[in-house]
Amino acid sequence: MPTSIEADKGELFRLLKTHAFSRGRFILSSGKESSFYLDARLVTLSAPGAYLCARIMLDMVKGQRPDAIGGPTLGADPMVGAIASLSFQEGPPLNTFIIRKSPKAHGKQQQVEGPLLKEGSSVVIIDDVATTGKAFVESVEVLQKLNVRIQKAICVIDRCEGAREALDRFHVPLQSIFTISQFLE
Repeated sequence: MPTSIEADKGELFRLLKTHAFSRGRFILSSGKESSFYLDARLVTLSAPGAYLCARIMLDMVKGQRPDAIGGPTLGADPMVGAIASLSFQEGPPLNTFIIRKSPKAHGKQQQVEGPLLKEGSSVVIIDDVATTGKAFVESVEVLQKLNVRIQKAICVIDRCEGAREALDRFHVPLQSIFTISQFLE
């Protein structure tokens, strides 16, 4: 029997707090120093973590019917696979995609991998942790070149360090499952 989304969020939070959250001195990809670090892939790459992220994110897009869900590699990769599988199992099935950091140097030289997104497609972009929003903004820019409409962005954890504001400039709302304040309490 499926559990409630609130129970899923509680279990996902417990997994992240136990396995992904560390205190110390860390340099983030932005170059900024932080007294804590969230290595969400320690959870999103686990079977329960991938499943819980997929259930929660699918609930967050329920009724919105995006043509696809995807995001920047590497943060979105494990969740995208789980979302594709779970949406196929529970319906309606959703296509997924991954956005490379740069176009592939051979073959079709694509930057967006997955079932072909058509011009005018409507998508939701996802990532594990949002800090400044750089990976989301790069994803938006790639998708806009393909004339794909972004409904919203979803992250597992918003560090509340500018991602929301960065996406606002593109009129893409950011939703998060958790914010950093919940981990710092």
